[in-house]
Amino acid sequence: MTGSAIGDEPAPLLLTTRQMAEFVARGFLEFPALIDDSINTQAEAELRTILDTWGSEDRPNAPDSGQPWTSLYPQPSALGAVLRHPTVAGAIQSLVGPDAVFDHDFVHLRPSGDLNGQRLHCDAIIDPNLSFDIQVFYFPHQVADDGGGTGFVPATHLRLIHETDVGRYRHLKGERQWAGPAGSVLIFHHGLWHRGMPNPGSRDRLMYKLRLNPSSPQVLQWNTDDLAEVSSANTDHIFARFDPTKIAMSLRHREPWMGEADFRLEVVARTRLWRHLTNNPKFDVDWYLTRLERRSELGHR
Repeated sequence: MTGSAIGDEPAPLLLTTRQMAEFVARGFLEFPALIDDSINTQAEAELRTILDTWGSEDRPNAPDSGQPWTSLYPQPSALGAVLRHPTVAGAIQSLVGPDAVFDHDFVHLRPSGDLNGQRLHCDAIIDPNLSFDIQVFYFPHQVADDGGGTGFVPATHLRLIHETDVGRYRHLKGERQWAGPAGSVLIFHHGLWHRGMPNPGSRDRLMYKLRLNPSSPQVLQWNTDDLAEVSSANTDHIFARFDPTKIAMSLRHREPWMGEADFRLEVVARTRLWRHLTNNPKFDVDWYLTRLERRSELGHR
């Protein structure tokens, strides 16, 4: 789908249940080449203006923390058109609700030839809650393979770390570096490990980041028309009876960095989050939580 014209406000295109399960399992969604080049060109100019006026009263439409996200960058802002694109707006509503609020934003500029990259980190304090923020990453121009795109490690979002605790890690198996066409959008769980990469390429790399907080329960906010069809039974067990077409299989997605113990712990964490999002306290994958809960009901310690 291409970007909407500035001034249009189409209805949000909510995520499907399978897309939600992908986000729960991997911690991100990606939408390559989502925004039209006409909007990208205007948005890039706006981002450079923000850079030039950062922290000053001259910054146009500077938002405040706690402001409703729907009021950010009002028309005729191209950046506002990006955020209110039906796919972007639908993903935001599906993940953090229609009344999510602005936390902060930032314009990242990585000049060409800059060989200094960020350390691996996550943009959060240690957070044991099931509720989560999201971060929207927008790339107004093409990012080449050597263009300093965002590096990230899929499925690290449910690991509890504090900011740069993982900064010493390099070259994790399965780590990705974003490269792709102009107008691409990534959406991260706030806990996903990521970093700005060095840019040995020939053009500056510009990227916009927006963090949003939920203001209502993150329960069944997406398009649930397919929920009953794809939901798996709580008895779905990979070593017993299971249905490979149901949602439990999506939640079993295994990343290259995961050993056997890591993988099973991640499935348990994903199951807890899926229970929260669907308001279904009996949902399970591979009987892990049910096993523990049955023992607790019997008074076992």
